[in-house]
Amino acid sequence: MTELLYGRNAVREALRARRRTLRRLVVSRSVQETGVIAEIIRLAEQAGVSIERIERQALDRQLREANHQGVMLETSPYPYVELEECLNAAAERREPALLLLLDHLQDPQNVGTLLRTAEAVGCHGVVIPGRRAVEITPAVVNASSGAVEHLRVAMVTNLVQAIETLQRSGIWVVGLEQDEVARGIDEVDLDLPLALVIGAEGTGMARLVRERCDFLIQLPIVGQIGSLNAAVAGSIAIYHAWRQRYRSQTEDQA
Repeated sequence: MTELLYGRNAVREALRARRRTLRRLVVSRSVQETGVIAEIIRLAEQAGVSIERIERQALDRQLREANHQGVMLETSPYPYVELEECLNAAAERREPALLLLLDHLQDPQNVGTLLRTAEAVGCHGVVIPGRRAVEITPAVVNASSGAVEHLRVAMVTNLVQAIETLQRSGIWVVGLEQDEVARGIDEVDLDLPLALVIGAEGTGMARLVRERCDFLIQLPIVGQIGSLNAAVAGSIAIYHAWRQRYRSQTEDQA
C-alpha cells in the first residue's frame, strides 16, 4: 500500500522522522529549490530516496488539487503503534505519562491541530478509535504540519477498553467537557500520570467514555458563545497540563 504525502512541512517531517518506507519524492519544476524545498531534497538524498521533477499540472492532477506546495512524497502507510509502546515511552523518559485520547473526531483539520499541540508539549502518545473516526491520513499529516510523523499513535478497537487498560496502569483519565459536574481546569492538579480525552465535534464524548473518566474538567467561558472548537479547547487543556508539570519540575530543580 502507498500513501501520497503533500505539503512542504509534512514531507520534510516524514523525511526527518524516517518512520515510514520512503519510496519517491516528486517536486514541481516550477518551484525554486531553495529554503525548505532545498532541505527536503537534501533529506531525500541522504535517505537514498529517488527524486523526480514533473510539471505542476501533473502534480495537481495526481493530488486532486490539494495544496501540495509543489512537493509530494510517496511512502508506506502511517506506522501505528501498540498502546503499550506509548506507556513505555513515558517510562523510558522517566516522566509521568501524558497521553491524548481522541473520541471519534471527524475533522482532519481538528485532529491535525491537536496532534501538532501534542507533539509540541512532548506527549508520550495519542490514542484514536479504529472506526467512525478520522485516521492518520495525508490530510491529517498536512494539517499537523508533519508533527504526527514524530508522534506515537495507537489505533484501538475499543476506546473504553483502552481507558480501562490505562487506569490499571495507574493513569488518571480526564475528560474535557463543558458540563455542570466538570471542575474548572484551574481547580485541579493535572501534574500526574494523565490521559486527556477530547470528545467529537458537536456531540462531545460518547456516554460510556464519559462515564469511564475519573473526572471531568472544563475551560472557563465568559463570552456569549458557550463552547470552543474541539481542537482549540483540547490544545489549551493539554498545554495547561504540560505547564503544570513543567512548573513543578522547575520548582523541584530550584
